[in-house]
Amino acid sequence: MASTTNVNGLRGTEHEPLLGEPGDASQMEGKSIWFNLWIGTAPIAQAGIWILAAIVWGAIFSEKFIFFSAHPLLNSAGLLLITQAALILQPTHTPTQKRSGTLLHFIFNILGISSLLAGLIIIEINKAGPGHEHFESPHAILGLLFYITIFVQALVGFTQYFTPALYGGVDNAKAVWKYHRVSGYVVTTLGLATVAAATWTPYSLNLAHIQHWAVIVASVLVLAGLLSRVKLQKLGIRR
Repeated sequence: MASTTNVNGLRGTEHEPLLGEPGDASQMEGKSIWFNLWIGTAPIAQAGIWILAAIVWGAIFSEKFIFFSAHPLLNSAGLLLITQAALILQPTHTPTQKRSGTLLHFIFNILGISSLLAGLIIIEINKAGPGHEHFESPHAILGLLFYITIFVQALVGFTQYFTPALYGGVDNAKAVWKYHRVSGYVVTTLGLATVAAATWTPYSLNLAHIQHWAVIVASVLVLAGLLSRVKLQKLGIRR
């Protein structure tokens, strides 16, 4: 497909998001990287993830705070932070932008995964008590898959960028990037599905009363905003 150029001088085949015009989700020269969190369809994703966090936090703090309460609070905060990690990096396209974006992506992910890890520790301590079964619900099974995949995702991302020698050199490490990007969207979807499944757990049904439809709608908004900014050429689908 022939490349096109928009008024900002961005070639369509290299900078065109899945939905929208070339440059709609590309960081412009001279603009702060923090604008990446809001350009293109990012406001849709931001609305979704902040609404999702507000739903969870509002439900938890509307009831008596117990030890387990920290689990949904920490996990929703972690999911919010890893969403910011994706949004900050997506629009970068020059070497300088990519370096800055990758470092911020790393920081957001470290904070997010630390929050998720704390949430995992909380639930494991809680499950250690009598009368608590492991993996008895879809939420628990999805949660385990999410924890495993997000930790693997983070490990691969870190080693690809900071220790490419593990892959046989920079070129080999770069060849894996597109798979890392694709898996990132899959992991995010899995995380959102885990939150949605949590609304059918006894804790939500009997105590927190988190509405299924509200979480699902918020999750759809997150994915709509994120996936609409995907640039297919970064995934090796379009040249």
